[in-house]
Amino acid sequence: MAARTGAPIRVCYFNRSYWPDTGATGQLLTELAEDLVSTHGFEVTVITGYPTTTGDAALAARETRNGVRIIRARGTRLSPRQFSGRALNYVTYFSSAWWAGLRLPQQDVTVALTDPPIIGLAALAARPRHGMVFYCQDIFPEVAGLLQDFHSPVINALLERLNRFLVRRAARIITLGDTMSSRLVTGKGADPSKITVISNWADTSAITPSPKHNHFAAAHGLDAKFVVLHAGNIGLSQNLDVVIDAAALLASRPDILILFIGDGNRKASLEAAVAARGLTNVRFLPFQPRDQLRWTYASSDVCLVSLKPGLAGYIVPSKLYPILAAGRPYIAAVESLTEVAALTERHRCGVIVEPGDAAQLADAIIRLSDQREERDAMGSRARAASELFGRERQVAAHAQLLAQVAGQ
Repeated sequence: MAARTGAPIRVCYFNRSYWPDTGATGQLLTELAEDLVSTHGFEVTVITGYPTTTGDAALAARETRNGVRIIRARGTRLSPRQFSGRALNYVTYFSSAWWAGLRLPQQDVTVALTDPPIIGLAALAARPRHGMVFYCQDIFPEVAGLLQDFHSPVINALLERLNRFLVRRAARIITLGDTMSSRLVTGKGADPSKITVISNWADTSAITPSPKHNHFAAAHGLDAKFVVLHAGNIGLSQNLDVVIDAAALLASRPDILILFIGDGNRKASLEAAVAARGLTNVRFLPFQPRDQLRWTYASSDVCLVSLKPGLAGYIVPSKLYPILAAGRPYIAAVESLTEVAALTERHRCGVIVEPGDAAQLADAIIRLSDQREERDAMGSRARAASELFGRERQVAAHAQLLAQVAGQ
């Protein structure tokens, strides 16, 4: 879509995570907002929070970065590792974001993501001229069931009612795949005519197939290993205990290394499990700068994608798209209903195993480690598939939908 002439469309996004957060949703929203400004001529505001990571307290409450107006709603910045901290962070951000939205000049469209799941109420309260778009990255209350330290039928019932209200009031709904669309229609009463599927993406110009022997691999001693990479959030939605179990089954293969790059709620417990079992074939590295993503993926031979049983369509793992862009084969420990499984079968760029089956996962790793030609063919098909999920293409789909809502 070409850049627009005349008065730009005013759009405001509501989401707690944005630059400089390292989480996938915040990074995707940053790319989307900046591209809508630079490529499509929109006037974009983002009402976000302060990162919970240390060292970011000095960020300006209001600033413009790469053409995007950023408003940081004040809230608590407690550790998200406990439910009480997460809940207070959510509520205080929501209250501040609601107030910030009320004080905005009227927007043509507001867009609510799902961090936190109640933020759509603030996007509606901002009184957009043409309506609110519900950009569904997760579906609640099903995703709330992941919380290991808090379960409340009352909270779940409230989230259920809230989700139904938001899909009913939304002018349009963006989902990440067909299964997610089906979940909203059959489970939340969404109007199918309101739903548009727009997948998440990777920057296929920044992440490209690259040599295994590179500076990152050399710096971390990965050159001589068959590296099985899990990159990104190490969180509650992924069944990662099974990866540690598979590593134990692979202990007799010193050439195979399981590498986690990233952080999240489960990282500390996984590190403890590795130490308790004396495993030497599992390593953990912190999040890497975005300009190093090309080389972190290049240092791998096979990547991992996982999702707990029962979450098909409620969450769509965004880590799949940079794997495709990097031209790496992957093993997906997911149910057959997931978007990941459908893409894998369609493009033949990975191997699907049963989630929770450590033996099957270990067997798949051994098979791919011993079959270079099969890996190379899968990697080539992965890169070809990535062009369907490139940043430019997906952002253009967002711009088209927003223009339709704004009547242009």
